[in-house]
Amino acid sequence: MKTAVITDSASYLDPKVAAQYKIKVLPITIIFGTTQYRDGVDITSREFLEKLAAADQLPTTAQVTMQQMQTAFDELSAAGYDEVICVNLSSGITSFYENLVAYSRTVTNIKVYPFDSKIASAGEADLALLAGSMALEGENAKTIMPRLVELRDSINVCLVVDSLDHLLRTGRISSTSAFVGNLLKIKPMLTFDDAGKIVPLEKARTMKQALAKILDRIDQTVTDSDSQMRVSIVNADNPKVSHEWVAAIKARFPNVAVSTYEISPAITVHTGEKAMGVVWDKDWEAL
Repeated sequence: MKTAVITDSASYLDPKVAAQYKIKVLPITIIFGTTQYRDGVDITSREFLEKLAAADQLPTTAQVTMQQMQTAFDELSAAGYDEVICVNLSSGITSFYENLVAYSRTVTNIKVYPFDSKIASAGEADLALLAGSMALEGENAKTIMPRLVELRDSINVCLVVDSLDHLLRTGRISSTSAFVGNLLKIKPMLTFDDAGKIVPLEKARTMKQALAKILDRIDQTVTDSDSQMRVSIVNADNPKVSHEWVAAIKARFPNVAVSTYEISPAITVHTGEKAMGVVWDKDWEAL
């Protein structure tokens, strides 16, 4: 049994890392006006930010299509794979997972196992990396899928955005939450709930205060867990704050594995610039 792994560009896996674990990354489409770009293929994070700054109209996104998925399935089947695990963006913010579940029933040349990450960015990446590493060791979906559930259940996330305007405009958060956050001129702290939807978590006046609250939350998780943890810091064109947060997390938790990511253009469309996020979960390399 030969098992493949697919994820989407919202995970923002480094191409070298994806290649190392033989993970196929399919691009989400970013749309500026009438022009479409494949995330990470036709447009880089830096190019996206430059276009965003100059755009008269804010961009939108389009999910990976079933045609893209079928092309990937055909390639994997031709390469000798018997099954494929698809780790994709949370069903709470896109209909992709539901569409794939329905479509997978029609696929005949390879067995498809859709997996709802219920998360995005670094959390999605950790799940894909766990699946990829296990597949390289000869494991198949029967053993990989339960481990993905175990890792997903351990994921905690806090997203801090500079403004809720983008999330409100793209329908990723309710108008009531957006109104309250912007009215108070706070740094909204958000998370993903059990259904994979983005919901309010806390309020902070500054990024520094937000980090202090996040550190306390991580501390509670690490204290209550015997497992080795991984903390991932993600940023949307906010490298200075990212460096500060990495240093603070390493100082507070010297024994945890720390990773850094940029938030992909496909996610920055919704979060806006300067967003920061922290994901902490069981270390996929230790599972």
